[in-house]
Amino acid sequence: MAAETGTAARQPSMTRGLTLLFALASGAAVGNLYWAQPLLETIAREFHTTTASAGWLVTATQIGYAVGILLIVPLGDVVDRRRLIAAMMVASAGVLVACALAPTFAFLLLALCLLGITTIAGQILTPLAGDLADDAHRGRIVGTVVAGILTGILASRAVSGLVAGVGGWRLVYGAAAVAMVLLAGLVWRALPPLERKARVAYPKLLASVGAVVVRERAVRWTLILSTTGFAVFTLFWTSLTFLLAGPPFHYPVSVIGLFGLVGIAGAVTAQRAGRLHDRGWSLPATGIAWVLVLASFVIGAFSGSAVWMLVLVVFLLDIAIQGQNVLNQTRLLSLSHEGRSRINTVYVTTNFIGGAIGSGAAALLWSAGGWTAVSLAGAGLSLVALAAWALGRRGPLVTG
Repeated sequence: MAAETGTAARQPSMTRGLTLLFALASGAAVGNLYWAQPLLETIAREFHTTTASAGWLVTATQIGYAVGILLIVPLGDVVDRRRLIAAMMVASAGVLVACALAPTFAFLLLALCLLGITTIAGQILTPLAGDLADDAHRGRIVGTVVAGILTGILASRAVSGLVAGVGGWRLVYGAAAVAMVLLAGLVWRALPPLERKARVAYPKLLASVGAVVVRERAVRWTLILSTTGFAVFTLFWTSLTFLLAGPPFHYPVSVIGLFGLVGIAGAVTAQRAGRLHDRGWSLPATGIAWVLVLASFVIGAFSGSAVWMLVLVVFLLDIAIQGQNVLNQTRLLSLSHEGRSRINTVYVTTNFIGGAIGSGAAALLWSAGGWTAVSLAGAGLSLVALAAWALGRRGPLVTG
């Protein structure tokens, strides 16, 4: 009992400052996955390949991310997370330098896959925030950290486009490496050593990741919704790059990246979704979010060359996808204290498998039917998700 008291005393409380640092570090880490997205045409020109082939850079990064989540994030339940987070951030900085120096397209493809594997600090910080938060405010705190992740995803596009417009795409990766090292130092200073939550052999640890899916119906139901959401999200953003780079827009990367700023407004709005969970409104709010996703693709199908309609679609889609992401993740992290990192592993791994499928499908759909094909596919996936939500919520689920 004394040992438990001592451990609790060493754990920091989730102050506003620490919550914001978690959100910033998490957003910067996951933002590394998306630097390439507005740069696809620029990178394709430099390496003399097609834009559709360049789209696989995003897919490779997301596949690597899913591997890193599956193999590394579960360690958050059995090792000192302070050391693990700092080590992963420094490792990702090293790989970012390799991306900046990539001599060939194949080298960059491999480096981006390795970047995905190493830039997983945000998904260790999120369950850690859930551990350090009290029950009454867990939704708000986790929502803030998740909103930081989502803002990082969107801000990375805007920052990437602006930096590349000034100094080329390689500068983007060099600057990101410096940012990772600085944030690793801040997180290291802010956190004390954190005791492991359990002692489990690594093979058994990985096996227990799948066991939670088999055991918990609520996990399976939420994973269907969240994976579909990420597939829709990357389908849209990868295709939007193709749309804005080609006729009738012909926008440069600096302008394409600015569309991410519209999505940030959606992310800020979605941050309040964590409060909906704390009030017990998680399930109906998730359904409303999917209605908004469907509406976004319907509007997008008729947007044509109207920029203002595309801006509206970006705003609505990001409120919906990011709001439900906060709700889904908070709902899952409320299931267990000892296994939060493993639950988060399942959640994020399946999400980014969905994301890889979405970005890969974007290249194929764009080649087959352009923006119209993408809009129809997005609307179809939204209807599938709404049907799953309507059927799944009738059974016994977690509170909220």
